[in-house]
Amino acid sequence: MSPISIALVDDHPLMLSGVVSLFERNDDFVVVAKGTTADEALQINRDFFPNVMVLDLFMPGNVFDVISEIVRTSRGSKVVAFTAMTGSDYAVRALNAGASGYVLKGSSAEELIQGVRAAHCGETYITPGFACKVIEALRIASLRKAANAPIKLSLREEQIVRLLLRGYTNRQISVGLGIGEKTVKNYMTILMQKLHARNRLEVLIAAQKLEVDNRGENESISRH
Repeated sequence: MSPISIALVDDHPLMLSGVVSLFERNDDFVVVAKGTTADEALQINRDFFPNVMVLDLFMPGNVFDVISEIVRTSRGSKVVAFTAMTGSDYAVRALNAGASGYVLKGSSAEELIQGVRAAHCGETYITPGFACKVIEALRIASLRKAANAPIKLSLREEQIVRLLLRGYTNRQISVGLGIGEKTVKNYMTILMQKLHARNRLEVLIAAQKLEVDNRGENESISRH
């Protein structure tokens, strides 16, 4: 098996020297390049296309943008953030940018090696003991994103929402729109998911906050 090619970028000379020495002593790896800035990381990626890039988060340049650029333009290169920053928000930013690993500098040498191996295999690695904190932060960030995302309803869903706001029952909606009552129930399930509602009342409350356009407003609907 060919050794894993890696590049190491860190603006702390002693740290960089120590990490380079760590991987050079291991026959499973070959260090193809090293650097001290985010710009150098980009150039190394262009010149060497290492299997894994290990880089510090805080050094000259926008490291998060660099992570995204490396992942976007490389030939499958993986990125492992190696940092002293223990804030979960930094880990979330790095992972969202495309990093495959987040290893704290207080970790053991074996953990860093394990992180690089995992990234090379297409897995995500986070320093044990810190992982739960990061996973929870990712979950919260995902929920916030979903809550802030614009809700788009189909024409039929908008029609049903309008009738719900007028007090129509499922039966009345089915007759008014010329669709089966079971179909109405299916749409209600979809609306509950889209509006993050648990029941019909919460659908009504959420629907009142939506700016439903006037498409289909002139459609003839009879009340029964």
